Amino acid sequence: MKQLICVLLLALSFNAISQENLPTVEIKTLDGDSTTLQDISKDNDLYVVSLWATWCVPCKKELDAINEVYVDWQDETNVKVFAISVDDSRTVSRVKPMINGKAWDFTILLDTNNDLKRELGASTIPLTLIIKNGKIVYRHSGYTAGAEDELYEQIKKHS
Repeated sequence: MKQLICVLLLALSFNAISQENLPTVEIKTLDGDSTTLQDISKDNDLYVVSLWATWCVPCKKELDAINEVYVDWQDETNVKVFAISVDDSRTVSRVKPMINGKAWDFTILLDTNNDLKRELGASTIPLTLIIKNGKIVYRHSGYTAGAEDELYEQIKKHS
């Protein structure tokens, strides 16, 4: 029985790590319109997607760090950043005031039911992805100071 459980856990974690195709679940814009990762990445550009929440301190630190260098990143690589809040119905009302206060210069989307988070197999946030040609080409969980430098190296590698 233990072997079966280990094999199942290994298979699930391998599937989450090796996932290349984008999930088709709907996420919302701040205006309430529906979209998907496939929709926003249909023009085959380079995208960074960060799953975050208003209550997640490392998430906010990561997005602050990215925001500081985002204009330079865009100038050099034409990358676009989408920050997708996984705040649930109890905390989603904090998203707009927070992003207005932060003045983040990237697109904010909402995954209030955590459908996208589940489809991506994200057990922790922040979860940062690089998407190129409709495929996930880089995946990183968590944040420590300086992780945005590694993210930028990955962006340059895939641009």
